[in-house]
Amino acid sequence: MADGKIGVLFVCLGNICRSPSAEGVFRQLAEQAGLLEALEIDSCGTGGWHVGKQPDSRAMAAAARRGIDLSGLRARQFEPADLDRFDYIVTMDRANLADVRDVWRQNGGTEPRLFLEFGRAGAGEVPDPYYGGEDGFEQVLDLIQDASEGLLRDIRERLA
Repeated sequence: MADGKIGVLFVCLGNICRSPSAEGVFRQLAEQAGLLEALEIDSCGTGGWHVGKQPDSRAMAAAARRGIDLSGLRARQFEPADLDRFDYIVTMDRANLADVRDVWRQNGGTEPRLFLEFGRAGAGEVPDPYYGGEDGFEQVLDLIQDASEGLLRDIRERLA
């Protein structure tokens, strides 16, 4: 990043459930670790249907139960410039990864990765809870928490 901060971008489909939840969880962990000022953290979606909207109310409620406020976030769409702006571009599932990789192959920059590669499981996808019930949002937050801790470890090593 040009300003010396390490940029982290979370990507899902619509930027109203998984990626804003990841942004909120990761921001909280970075703050607790005293690293928030060293990072630029953002989220976006590969699709543009929800641009400008707040996260899904169920995602906000699940995050709030864990002390995380997502209400200030607004959806935006992934753009090619993000490939140069961020040091970590992590996607929630393989479809998001394929979409961002298509743009990356044409433009270069930071190669996108699956977010759960940073988790203990080492692979897999964060399922989209949009069409499911409340339990899906809790499961998503558990996966995000684990992968966020791993991502933060990776960044700490980079900063060392």
